[in-house]
Amino acid sequence: MRLDGKVVLVTGASRGIGLGIVERFHEEGAIVYAGSTSNPSGVYPDGVTGITLDVADEAQWKTAIKQIVEARGRIDCLVNNAGIAVYDGVADGSTENWRKVIGVNQDGVFFGMREVIPHMQKEKSGSIINISSIWGKAAVAGAHAYHASKGALVMMTKNAAITYVKEGIRVNSVHPGFIDTPLTQAQDPAINEFVIGMTPMGRAGTPREIANGCLYLASDEASFVTGAELVIDGGYLAQ
Repeated sequence: MRLDGKVVLVTGASRGIGLGIVERFHEEGAIVYAGSTSNPSGVYPDGVTGITLDVADEAQWKTAIKQIVEARGRIDCLVNNAGIAVYDGVADGSTENWRKVIGVNQDGVFFGMREVIPHMQKEKSGSIINISSIWGKAAVAGAHAYHASKGALVMMTKNAAITYVKEGIRVNSVHPGFIDTPLTQAQDPAINEFVIGMTPMGRAGTPREIANGCLYLASDEASFVTGAELVIDGGYLAQ
């Protein structure tokens, strides 16, 4: 039980990587709150608490963290997983799409860290895990706002790690490669074929493989790890 009794909030938790993290953390004894815009019933394991959370909405963040802290007295770990992708390039990108992607992928992480860090400071302990992407470190054509937002998470993570390291708070980023999720299943098959074809292992990853990496970062086993970039991509970025 590597997370026994730890109070955790996972965003974007209703499917894909988020749901995989919820399930894995629950298996290891965490007290898990699963945040999503849909907050679907019947999806989460027994004992997991679903909460409605649009990460781009500051007010919903305040409500969610207040709910958790009032119920449990603290929050030990935040996994900023919620994210969206739009495949516009710079020249054909709309302001609406840009702001939507940045609002979820970047603003949402800022709001989340801002809300939980004061509670972690009181406990002199905490782990924040920001889910970035291989496309926060390398580019493909299009997806300009997605690249910008996921790249920003790298430095947002490192800054928070250094700023709060003396207060027992660890902040790390995770960079998944191509993962088989409802999000990737719904996008253009040509994109999927391209990325899998560029992956040395020749296959998609699974949400559980990402969750296993997050489990390590959330646990006390990673007590000397902060500001790190954990790449889980089947060798994509090694090329």
